[in-house]
Formats: sequence, C-alpha cells, structure tokens
Amino acid sequence: MTSTDARTADGTPGTGGYAAARSRLLTQGARPGPPRRAALAELTDQWLAELFTEGATGTAGTTDAGGVYGVSLVAVGGYGGGELSPHSDLDLLLLHDGHDSTAIAALADRLWYPVWDLGLALDHSVRTPAQARKTAGEDLKAQLGLLHARHLSGDPGLTSALRAVVLADWREQAPARLPELQELCAARAERHGELRYLLEPDLKEARGGLRDVTALRAVAASWLADAPRAGLADARRTLLDVRDALHLATGRAGDRLTLQEQDQVAADLGLPDADALLRQVYDAARVISYAGDVTWREVGRVLRSRAARPRLRALARGAFGRTTAGAPVTERSPLAEGVVEQDGEVGLSRTARPERDPVLVLRAAAAAAQAGLPLSPHAARRLAASVRPLPTPWPAEARDRLVSLLGAGRPSVQVWEALDAEGLITRLLPDWERVRCRPQRTAVHRWTVDRHLIETAVRAAGMTRRVDRPDLLLVAALLHDIGKGEPGDHGVAGERIARDMAGRIGFDRADTTVLATLVRHHLLLVDTATRRDLADPATVRAVAGTVGAQSTLELLHALTEADALATGPAAWFAWRGALVGDLVERVSALLAGDEPAVPRAPVPTAEQERLAVEAFRTGGPVLALRARTEPPAEEPSGAPLGAELTVALPDRPGVLPATAGVLALHRLTVRTAELRTLDLPDALHDTPVLLLTWRIAAEYGSLPDATRLRADLVRALDGSLDIAARLAERDAACPRRRGGAAPPPRVTVAPAASRHATVIEVRAQDAPGLLFRIGRALERAGVRVRSAHVSTLGANAVDAFYVTTDGGAPLPAREAASLARALEQAL
Repeated sequence: MTSTDARTADGTPGTGGYAAARSRLLTQGARPGPPRRAALAELTDQWLAELFTEGATGTAGTTDAGGVYGVSLVAVGGYGGGELSPHSDLDLLLLHDGHDSTAIAALADRLWYPVWDLGLALDHSVRTPAQARKTAGEDLKAQLGLLHARHLSGDPGLTSALRAVVLADWREQAPARLPELQELCAARAERHGELRYLLEPDLKEARGGLRDVTALRAVAASWLADAPRAGLADARRTLLDVRDALHLATGRAGDRLTLQEQDQVAADLGLPDADALLRQVYDAARVISYAGDVTWREVGRVLRSRAARPRLRALARGAFGRTTAGAPVTERSPLAEGVVEQDGEVGLSRTARPERDPVLVLRAAAAAAQAGLPLSPHAARRLAASVRPLPTPWPAEARDRLVSLLGAGRPSVQVWEALDAEGLITRLLPDWERVRCRPQRTAVHRWTVDRHLIETAVRAAGMTRRVDRPDLLLVAALLHDIGKGEPGDHGVAGERIARDMAGRIGFDRADTTVLATLVRHHLLLVDTATRRDLADPATVRAVAGTVGAQSTLELLHALTEADALATGPAAWFAWRGALVGDLVERVSALLAGDEPAVPRAPVPTAEQERLAVEAFRTGGPVLALRARTEPPAEEPSGAPLGAELTVALPDRPGVLPATAGVLALHRLTVRTAELRTLDLPDALHDTPVLLLTWRIAAEYGSLPDATRLRADLVRALDGSLDIAARLAERDAACPRRRGGAAPPPRVTVAPAASRHATVIEVRAQDAPGLLFRIGRALERAGVRVRSAHVSTLGANAVDAFYVTTDGGAPLPAREAASLARALEQAL
C-alpha cells in the first residue's frame, strides 16, 4: 500500500483506507497462514508508520534525511514477531528520550485514537529506554514482550539501543529469571489445563499452546538452553492457523476453540470435521509440550551445573593446587545392554549399535521407565534415525521389554511420549495411528484415546499381583480401546485389530484369543453390573458364557477397574466397584461348578419394612429422606453431597413417572434409582408394596423438605399436579444455550438378558425430567416395571428397565420391539 492509499482525500492519515485494505486482505487477499499474517502485519506497519510520521511533525528532531530522532514507535509481543492474526492485539511501545513530555503525550493521542476508532484491541505504553528497562526488570511479562521488539518508525537508533540492552539484561539475569518463567508456565497450565486433552482448548494459554512457544523462544534467547526444534515451527503454525480461522469465524478476538465453532473452523481450514481439527490441534500441542519438558529439564541441568562449579573448583584447588577447567564429567551407569544412565537421563552407550539391534528401542524405553528416568532426547532421535524395524513376529525379548515398559507404572508415560515425539511408537505399532491424538467427546473421559490407553496400562501396573498373567493384562490395557479409530462398535473393531497386533507382537494362538476376548468385552462387567439384575441366573450365565474361563474372568475384572480408573472420577467409585465385585463372585462360582441360586426377593431392612407397613396402613406414599453429611463411599470423589430417598407405597399405575417427575420439579438430580416389589410380613403377604430407592443430589441450593416432596407426590398421583405442564413451563423459561449437538437417544431390547422379564435399555442425554418421560411412556404402553437400574455417566443417562406383562411374564418379541420404538420416539 502506498502513502496515498493510506490517506484520505484531505491528506489526513488514511484510517479509512487502511480499514478497507485490511478487510480485503482478510476476505480475499493473501492466502491463509503465515503469508496472510505477514501481509497483515506489513499493512498495519505501514499504516502506523504514517500515523507516527504525521503526528511526529514538530514533536521531535529530524535528521538530515528528514527522519525523526529522539522518539520511535516499536512493536512488541506477538505483533513484534512480524505476524498478526485477524483480531489480535496491537502491542505497541512509544519510546522517547524524555524531552518535551507534552508533545509526546499529544503524539500518543494521535497514534492510539485512530486504532481505537477502528475497534482494534490495543496494548500500549509510553516510556523512555530507562523506564522500559526498569519495567522489564520488575515485570517478567513485560520483559518477554520486549524480547520481540521490532522497529516500526522514528529513530531506529533508539529502538536498537533498547533491544540490545534488554537482550543483554535477559542473558545476564537468565539464571534467576528462567525459574520464575517456569513457575509462570506451570501456574498457567494449572489454570487452563493441557491443550492436547481439552474438548474446548485455549489455543494460547493452555499447556502446549502459543504462550509456551513464546516461553521456549525466551529460553533460546537466554543462550542457556534450546528447545528441540524438530516439528516445533510446524506446531506453532498449526495453532496460529487455527486461531486465525477462529477469529474469522467469530468475528472477534479469542483463543478458546469452543464446541459450537469447531465445525466452522474445520471447514474453513479444509478439514473433514471437528475431530480432524482437534487431532491436528492435539498433535501440535503434544510437540510443544514435549519440547517444553525437554527444555526445562535442560535448563535445570545447566543451572545445577553452574551452581556446582564453584564448589568443584574449590575442591579441585584444595586437592591439586589448581583449578579444573570445564564442566564436570558425569558418570555413566549401565542399565541394560547398550543402555546407560547419565546426568539424570537414559541414553545409549558408546558401544550401542541401533542399526544392528532392533530391540534396542524397547530395551532403552523399558530401562528408562523401570528406573523412573526420562529417555534422553538425543537417544530418542538417534534411535529414530537408525534403529532397524522389528521382525514379525517380534522376538521374545522385544515382547518382554514392551511388557516391562507398560508395567513400570507412572514413569512409563514420559518415556512413551518421548518415543511418540520421535515417531517410534507408530513404527513399532502401526495401528497406534488409529487412536493417536483422537478426541473423546464425552464428559466422563479426561484424556484422548491414546493417552487413556497409556493411563489404563499405568493403572493396570498396580494390579499385576492380582492376576496369573500380568503380561496379558498390561497388553490388553494398552489395546482395549484400539477400535475407537474405526466406525461401529469399538469393541468389535478392536477385537479384530487386537488379534492381528497380538500375533505380530509374538503371542501364541491361545494368548491371542484371550487378548481378543478382553478387548472385545472390556465393558461387559461394568455394563452388566450396573444395568442388570445380578440375582437373575440368566445374567450370571450370560457373563460366564462370554468369558469362558476363570483366568479370563480374573483378567477382565482387573482390566475393568483399570479402565474405569483411567477414565475419570465419574467412572469408578466404591458402589460401582462393589457391584462389579458381586457379579465377578457369582460368575466365578458358576465357572467353578456352582449353579446360581433361583432369585429370591431380598430381605427388607427394618427401615424398609417399617415404611412398607406404614404405606399399607395409610394407603399412600411414605418417604424417608436421609441426607449425606460427608461424601459417601459409593459416590464419585468430589461429587456434591446428596441424599438417599426411599419411597414406599401400595402398588398402583403411574408410580415411577410421578416420583421421577416430582424429583425433577424440585431440581433434584437422580444418580441411581432402583424399583422393586417388597415382600411384606405374612399378615400383609397378599398386598404388594412398591419400594423405590433413589440416590439424589440438589442441582443447586439445599435439599427440599421430605414433607413437601410427599405432598407433591400425592398430588401427582391423584392428578391434581400436572408435572408435564410444569416441566414444559420451566423449560420454556430457561434460556437456550449454544452447545454441541447431542446424539439422538437409543432404546434397545437386551436379548436373553433375563428369563423372568424383558430388559429395555435406554441411552440418552441426561436432562431434567428424562426419567419422568421414560416412566410415563412405559405406563402408557401398559407394561409393569419389575425393577429399574438407573445410572448417569457424565452427560449420559444409561438406564435399564425390567418390564413384564400384567401377568408377570416377559413381553413377546414383537411387543418388546414395538415398546422400544415407542419409547425412543417419546424421547
């Protein structure tokens, strides 16, 4: 853009011309990515330079060439790097020599106001070099911004002098300031989380984001250490490209990639969907995070070495009368064939020959993990450059080293990530690419698929003493979700992939079959325990028929617990663990030859019997509400305090929807629910009484009084309280919030799940009133609910209902299918 393009007709600085040119550039100008960011920075540079020149006339001295001296305009921070995202801040410093402060203030106004008039974000300051240097010494963030100072207009000598002194100060102060910078990065990571695992990541502030790249550049500028450069520039470019697309999609500045914007951003970047976008973002964040880990370890090593040198010189001077030159030589301790420990890292020995030893990569990784030490980046790069591929099937040593790596527990994570950063994991296990950096769009999961698999192996490492074949447990933990990279049921897809991988790793046919079974059915125990009647012999026989052997059941039990613990706090807690343990005991007994007993009605507690008798005597509902005063063992850690509500009343139509609806009206969240008919004492034997047990929690506020709940339940049962209308009114009054679209509900009939009832499974997005709508639909269908097993996993409700005809028999197949369709339509 020429000077006249940047001016209006009357000769004033061309704010309107800049705005038009900026708009053209962002919509139809330079191609996206670095070219557009550089072009936008150049366009902005020219506009600001003309604003400065126009405003500086008469403000400062001029050179013989007509340039300005004694004052300069400097770009700092991100803008100082020479690239500019569509709606990023303009970080500007007006630098002056301290003369004529009134004129400098006037110049500042002529610079800042046109920027504000265009609605651009501006981070500005006016300082002398001495003031800028003092501020940098006191404020680490200001010092980081000045490391990228770039001259825009005015006196270049002023800018150059400031750059020189700031860099010199940074290098001199680095031993003290780098630990402060590391703490700043750690605190930011604590606040914003890990970019590579977040469903709505902050591209700038989260760990592995753009702020960390700035920190790594600052470390490099200190000359104390440098980050691994392989892939780092591409990772930064990826995050900047995504942020550019986000800015243009939203029309505003922002770094959080929210769910509602992901599809548009993906389309703008030419990606097929939001998952492909997140995989790119996660991959970039992983490169940056790994570079940060390596760099900060190197910084620590350098600083420790510097601190030790004076002591070593003193010791050497005392021993030999002279000073030893250079850094101390660190000892190399052998860990395995071709593998040594040196200076707190695991590297390759001088005699190691990766090009002749294909097992060396797994030997080094296992040694590092078992020693609890990081794998040296240099060693990882050397292995990636020269190690030979393993033969198929793997030799026994390679398989054993993989098991040793997985069995090391928590230290295996950093070693695995070092291998992954150099591309070694996908070379060892090509199928790993299916799940690498793959997002999981459920609130229950904390990690991406690949990290979840490693976390499961970490958990399983603590359970290896519980099983006869710890090697099968650890490999099953690594592979149990490998099918999530494929369409359809990930257990079915995973079985096929795991069978192939196990054969290539070197397991024999029998072990491969066990691994395939574990992967195919890794959800069997927890699904059955939480959604089936464990007293029903059909439930126990179905599980026993699937696992087939006691040893497989033992492995599956440990894998189930490890998988749930690695998922997140909402997936495993004492109550769920007790249900799974109960199921395993019953199946184990059956596999040992003991037939499951015919189901009997559970013996009521004294409290339940009292409530049932009172319900029979009064002919109406009787409630007992027991609030929790401390987090119960059967709830997830950190869950809000809740209560147990027991409702007893004579059997009649509409009990389930009425009770669920009243709870929804009182904004009570149902965590679990059980419904059954209670056998009363002999005197009342012919009078059926329903017993409903609910574990509930207040959505917000305190729990309601039991008397109010009972009063509303009575009204709901007699029809004077229209629950459906009340819930609809409340829904209409609530503001609609944008968010990711939930998948549609799914209702199925579980085949052969029980000989005594038909089992209807409901999977849907959890929402207030969901259980009310389900209960109402079941009542309208004219079926009897013998028992209900309700559970909530994050934002998902997974419920099972045992239903019968009025005569107490299972539904005919056609009626069951019709009921499932009607229930799905009602939801």
